[in-house]
Amino acid sequence: MQDLVAKRFREIAPAADFVSLRLLESVQQDIGVRDDVLLPVETCLDAGAMITVFAGGGLGYAATSDLSSSGLARAAARALEWARLSAGRLVLDVSKVEMPCPQGSYESPVEIPWNQVPVSEKSDLLLRACAAAKRSDSIVSRELFLAYHQVDSLYLTANGNETRQRLHLLVPHISVTANRGSESQTRTLGQLALARQGGFELLASIDYEGRAPIIADEARELLDAPNCPSRRMDLLLSSDQMLIQIHESIGHPLELDRILGDERNYAGRSFVTLDMIGTYQYGSNLLNVSYDPLEGQFATFAFDDEGLGAERQLIIENGRLLRPLGGTISQARANTSGVACSRADSWNRPPIDRMANLNVEPGESSLQELVSSVERGVFMQTNRSWSIDDSRNKFQFGCERARLIENGKLGPVVKNPNYRGISASFWRSLKGVGNRDTFEIMGTPYCGKGEPNQVMFVGHASPVCLFGDIEVFGGES
Repeated sequence: MQDLVAKRFREIAPAADFVSLRLLESVQQDIGVRDDVLLPVETCLDAGAMITVFAGGGLGYAATSDLSSSGLARAAARALEWARLSAGRLVLDVSKVEMPCPQGSYESPVEIPWNQVPVSEKSDLLLRACAAAKRSDSIVSRELFLAYHQVDSLYLTANGNETRQRLHLLVPHISVTANRGSESQTRTLGQLALARQGGFELLASIDYEGRAPIIADEARELLDAPNCPSRRMDLLLSSDQMLIQIHESIGHPLELDRILGDERNYAGRSFVTLDMIGTYQYGSNLLNVSYDPLEGQFATFAFDDEGLGAERQLIIENGRLLRPLGGTISQARANTSGVACSRADSWNRPPIDRMANLNVEPGESSLQELVSSVERGVFMQTNRSWSIDDSRNKFQFGCERARLIENGKLGPVVKNPNYRGISASFWRSLKGVGNRDTFEIMGTPYCGKGEPNQVMFVGHASPVCLFGDIEVFGGES
């Protein structure tokens, strides 16, 4: 398909300042089990292309699922017409934008291809894990699923540039709910946080089947646990909770199109402004955040959807903000540096600035050293609720499980733990960063942004992190 579409594109590409085609072909398979019952296996196929045209300082694009020569020609003609109509009306004269000239390919590393494993073997694994999670009569709900997504993309420009990429994405999930009387508690496998790139081998690497009974026991344990106390104290966050903390209070605020105001009417603006770049102290000097295409992480790729090559870059160094998350066009608009993060979730959506792999770099402290440094605090795991204002500044997060820390030792489990803060000051309270042994690769498949909405896969890796004097509260009356 890719070679044929490439040939047709070269034949129909209109004469213009810049013309590109982005072809996307995807297949998704979902296999699930609920309370020992195998759910219908779902397989979805999708394919289409978007053509983008720069002409006379204007920009236009048009998408089509008709990949014939005539279908591509009609899309190209529509894109050219929109480019001509938008000339002189855009916030940026795109004739002054130097687009990337990419050449190359990328494929997620895979040891055991998903499609080589029979559906029966996958469903048997889910059924065994589901049965293992039925630890007592108090377990009232068990839901497990595996979602696999293969995404093939071809990016071409009329002047001969070409990239081909194939991503293998796997999202494993386990959710177990325990109940007693009027109270229910749910424990999950990180709320989808173990989403990564790879094949069937990923399930063994995370001990997927072995985790099911552990998750069930932790759900039961929460029924008997006291509520988390409410007071200011030190806060130690696990890697799977750091995922949402990074995502909401670093990732979204630093997306350059949001800083420029593009999201204001939909998902809000950012407390970050252009004049902060290069000078603003985002966090303590222990905070180092990178854009990094790590092998196997959920949002790793070699080129973004405008052809910009992905390479590791520090976003925040020793707490200081160095650069935002902006792709080629946003960088030109703002006259600032950025990263390869112009991404679209489908062939019928234009690429916009999206965080990809945004990671907190590991420090030098072991988990035991971090715990030992705390006189009074709480260690929280796994996000279950979140709220953040439309400036991506004030936030409130709830977690599934926590343990108190008293005099340098982990204490009893507590339930319904929550904390709140302000992005502009929260990261400056960072007082301890875990070492490489505490560093875990995480991801999420459900980051929403843009009008019309785009749901994108994103990666976040982080060590365990310790914050000082945070407002913590629980569920007590």
